[in-house]
Order: sequence, then C-alpha cells, then structure tokens
Amino acid sequence: MRVRSFEWEGGAETAAAIRGWATSESAEVDVSSIEREVRERGDEAVLRLTARFDATERPPESLRVDRQEADRALAGLEPGIRESLQLAADNVRTVAEAQLGDQPRRIDLPQGHSVTLREWAVGAAGVYAPGGRAAYPSSVLMGALPARAAGVERVALASPPGPDGRLQPLVLAAAALCGVDEIYAMGGAQAIFALAFGTETVAPVDVVVGPGNAWVREAKRAVAGQVGIDSLAGPSELMLIAGPDTDPEWAALDLCAQAEHGAEGPLIAVAIERSVLEAIAERAKRLSSERSGRGEAPLALVAVADVESALQLANAFAPEHLELLDEEAATLSGRLRTPGCVFVGPHSATAFGDYVAGSNHVLPTGGAGRFSGPLGPDAFRRKMASVEVPAGAAAKLAPHAETIARAEGFPIHGESAMIRR
Repeated sequence: MRVRSFEWEGGAETAAAIRGWATSESAEVDVSSIEREVRERGDEAVLRLTARFDATERPPESLRVDRQEADRALAGLEPGIRESLQLAADNVRTVAEAQLGDQPRRIDLPQGHSVTLREWAVGAAGVYAPGGRAAYPSSVLMGALPARAAGVERVALASPPGPDGRLQPLVLAAAALCGVDEIYAMGGAQAIFALAFGTETVAPVDVVVGPGNAWVREAKRAVAGQVGIDSLAGPSELMLIAGPDTDPEWAALDLCAQAEHGAEGPLIAVAIERSVLEAIAERAKRLSSERSGRGEAPLALVAVADVESALQLANAFAPEHLELLDEEAATLSGRLRTPGCVFVGPHSATAFGDYVAGSNHVLPTGGAGRFSGPLGPDAFRRKMASVEVPAGAAAKLAPHAETIARAEGFPIHGESAMIRR
C-alpha cells in the first residue's frame, strides 16, 4: 500500500492535490469504433465483441438469456446466500419505494391559471451489472429494484458472460429475485450501445444505469442525451474520519476492503492526532501485505487541526463513501453536504452499504457528489408540467408575456399571447 501524508489548512487546493495523487484513472479509451460497429451490424457485432472481450472460450449463441434460466439459478442457490440476497433485496426495495411521491401536485397561481406537476416512469430501463469472471449480484439489486420501484414497465439486464459464454448463476438468481424482464449476455461498451440503440435482438431502452469499467463509462458518455444515464462513475473512493478512540484495526480493514475494488481509487484517513494516522497506516500496510492484490492501493493520511476542519475537508473533497469513526464527527453528520453516502458511527462500515443496508451502492465519484447523489427511482422517472390558462388569466398574463417576448426579439410570441386577451 502506497502511503503519503498531507496537512489540511483549508481551501480546495489540498483536496485537489489529494485526489490527484491518490487517483490513478485508466487512460482515456476510444469507444467510437465499437459504437459504429454496433449501430451498423447489430447482434453480429455485439456477439463478436463479446467473444473477443468476455466469452473467450465458448461464445454464447444468442445475446438473450432465457428468463427460466434465471429462475432455475435462484431456485438452486444455497440457502444461506438466498437468504442474504433476499434480505438485501427487501432493504433496497424498501428504501427505494420510500423515495417516491406519486401524487400530482397542482399549483394555483394568483392570475387564475394553474400548473400541475406530474412524474411518470420511463417505459424501459437498461441495467448494466459488471461480470465476466466475477459475479456481482449486488449491482443487479442496486439497479433493477429502484427501476421497479419507479414503475418501469420493462427492465433489461446486461452483464458480460464468463469465458464459457454463460452468465454467473448468482447474477441470474439476482435477476430473478428482482423480476427482471429481459437478460442479455453482453458486456462492455457494446452492451451500452446495444441497450441505447437496439439490435435485432435487443430493443432500445430509455435509460441506462449501472457501474462499469472505463469502456462502459465512455460508452455511457457517448449515448448521454440520446438516452438517460445515471452517472459517469469512476474509481471507487473511501474517506474516513478517525478519532482517538477509533480502533485502528477496524479502520484499516475498511480501507483494505475498499482497495478490493482496485488500486485506482483514493483511500483517505483523516484525524487530528498523527499517532492515530500512523496506527491506521501501519495496520493497513500489514493487512494489505497479507492479502494478495492490495499492495499498490494509495492511502493518503491527512492531519487536520480539529473536527471542524475534518468536516470542511470532507465537503471540499466530496468522497463517494465517508465513514465517521470519530464520535464528535458523528454527532455533526448533519453538516455534511457533498459525500455520496455517509456511514455514521464505528459500526457503520461501508461494506454494509455495498450489500445489505438498503442504501444504493451506485454513488457519485470524482467529486460529483457536489451535484449528484445515489442511484434511486428518480433516475427512471421523468417530470411533466401541465399548464391550464383560463380566459381571465390569459388576459392578465398576455401583456407581460408580450413585453418579455419583444425584449427578447420574438414579437410573434407576443402576438400569440395577446390574441388570447
């Protein structure tokens, strides 16, 4: 584990310096050739690219996975994992449904007209779940259940097959548990383009959500505006604020757990006492050396003057995950505005949010918490306004509409309003 010490004295510069040192994003990728192939050749291109990048031993014969295969995978799960997935699904569904407000809201205005605001679910949503050699059923839950809670009629799942051309049984079981309508064995940029534009087998969707690698991220960037997307998530991040009573072993385990996502994302430990930072760093290095594949994760140690400074740093950095292991900081959690998800208190490990707490683990990264938040039902719903202007209200509003229209150089707009006086 790579370790470097910083001091926080306020200002955004130090937060930017920490992010710059600790984040090692993969090089820019060009997905334009994949987009062109998928749009021109449809299924054939997606199958060929899937065989090249994912199903390298036995390519699938078809992109579409029979839903009965998912039902069989769910029925065949070992009881312990079935119970845990069911608990996670119940909690994610409960939190998602609590975020909904389905009733139209009518606003009556003084001039005698009204504006009614409504929300509607999109018709179809595509959920991307990373896969291949590993299985991520939790990502299926986090994408599909908010879509279901939002009222989406058609939910399609795309996940890369393994070398044998098949999806992992855990991914299929999670799809069955969520009631996913369509399942496709395809991954990477080609999956995003297939969902967005459609192929002979895949009908296009309205929104594409879910985490993925740099290729997936760039494909989502390319289709944004033609379909809705949730975010352009980058490497996963964890900042923790530790106090004198923080167990350094717990903190180190949390940091090493986050490093399992890869060495590209920042790990940041914040404390007033340097001895606390040193104890966490020592245990994190020891634990990472004992566990393969964790040696190069970047750990930034940030000394602050007081808890107030720690909270200011957290708001300036906007980490994806923030753990408040310091008791005083935990009592001040309501002052935090930009982290993607805050874990309050020593027992609230990020791992709970990744799997079973009910909160969503698809979160803003790279400082995007300043303007976005967790994936939820709102990503699958669109707002619509309905304006009703009776004759009396039109007479009152028209002169004002004409005045503004003429000021903007659109006189016919003004005429359109004035004729209704």
